[in-house]
Amino acid sequence: MTVPAGFFARHTRLVRPPLVPEVALHLADDVAVLWQAMEDERESGGTGPGEASPFWAAAWVGGQGLARYVLDTPGLVAGRTVLDLGSGSGLVAIAAALAGATRVLASDVDPYALAVTPLNAAANGVTVVEAVGDVLDGQPGEGDLPAVDVVLAGDVFYDLRMADRVRPWLFTAWVGGATVLVGDPGRSQLPDGLIEVAGYEVPDSGVDVARRTAVWRLP
Repeated sequence: MTVPAGFFARHTRLVRPPLVPEVALHLADDVAVLWQAMEDERESGGTGPGEASPFWAAAWVGGQGLARYVLDTPGLVAGRTVLDLGSGSGLVAIAAALAGATRVLASDVDPYALAVTPLNAAANGVTVVEAVGDVLDGQPGEGDLPAVDVVLAGDVFYDLRMADRVRPWLFTAWVGGATVLVGDPGRSQLPDGLIEVAGYEVPDSGVDVARRTAVWRLP
């Protein structure tokens, strides 16, 4: 599915998330208005919310916290291959690139997210971010998915269905040797046993009721 040319210019603007002002992203001022714009595109024959959602157009607090941690701890990703799982706008992927990662895979299932990530990467002057689709049916180092050193997952435990897919995948990646970090404000689907490595108070993002978020790692 192809996102219509010019969609992001018409319906988003470059915004710097409050916790990560180093990164500029194409975001929407009003997600509900954006959803209607996507519905209009779908009805006119383009890609709409039947296949996608507008969640890529907001800087969710878990992703902001994880991006902040990556930028403040560049040794985590510098010189390494990184996978940003559930990348959305590409915020965490771009932060990893700015922190010195040599290759960053930004994985998402949403066609709008896959289309906006290269635009956001270009807006931040980074060239090592590659948008890829759903990776949860395989593992790093299998098939077309290269081995990765670090897995970053921001705001992926938002519902039970997604959590049930992500939880075993992250564990298997960790067993395979990857460093695994999760950004999340403490949602109910967050697995037990994770270790908190950083916490942040996030200024009002306008899209998420959470104010405090944390970065967690697999022990």
